[in-house]
Amino acid sequence: MNNIQAVIFDLDNTILDRKSTFNRFVISFVRRYFQHLEDTEHIMNRIIYLDQDGYKDKDELFSELLEELPWAMKPGITELLDYYRVNYVANASLMEYAYETITYARQKYKLGLITNGRNAIQYGKIDQLGIRHDFDLIIVSEEAGIKKPNVKIFEMAIEKFDLRPEQCLYIGDHPINDIEGAGRAGMETIWFEVNQPWREEVKISPKHTIKHLRELVGIL
Repeated sequence: MNNIQAVIFDLDNTILDRKSTFNRFVISFVRRYFQHLEDTEHIMNRIIYLDQDGYKDKDELFSELLEELPWAMKPGITELLDYYRVNYVANASLMEYAYETITYARQKYKLGLITNGRNAIQYGKIDQLGIRHDFDLIIVSEEAGIKKPNVKIFEMAIEKFDLRPEQCLYIGDHPINDIEGAGRAGMETIWFEVNQPWREEVKISPKHTIKHLRELVGIL
C-alpha cells in the first residue's frame, strides 16, 4: 500500500450496516401499518426479501407491498415513500468497527466515499451516522448523474483528488458495482464480503478480500 494516497469507501454494506438499518426500518414500518395483526413475522420477512438487499427500486417495492400485504386501510404510495425517506434514514447504523476504521485511515490517507442512490437518502444516512466531515470527498450517484459500475463516477473521484488511478484504493461489497467498476477505472480494490456473492463474470481480482472491517487495520 506504499503507493496509495486515497482510500475510497462504498456506503451501504460497507460503512453503513445496511441489513441492520433496513431491518430496524421494517420493524417500525410494520408497527405503524399492521397493528391489527398478531403475527407479523411473515410480513417482515417478505418485505426484506422483496427489497433485494436494497437493489429493488423503492417505487417498485412499495407498489408490490401495496398489492401483496394485508392492509387494514391501504395508504397511498406517496405516504409510504415519505415514511421510508424519514424512518429509513432515522434508523441508519454503522457497520461494526466502521468508525474506528475511518479514524485510523484518516491518519494516513485522503478519504472518499462513492455511493449509488438518491441525494436525500444517502446524505441523510451519512448525516445520521455523523460521518460527513470525516471524508474529504463524497459522491452520490444522483448528483453525479452516473452510477456505479460506470467507470466515470470513479474517475470523478480520481480527478477531484488530483491523483493517478493506481494511487487510489476502493473498498466495497458489490463485485460488479464496486470491484469491477473501480478496477476498470485503474484503482486498487478490496472486496468486503458481506451479502453479495462473488460473480464469475467479474474479471477484476481484488487486491484483498475481507470479512470484517477490523481486517483493514492490518492492510492499510
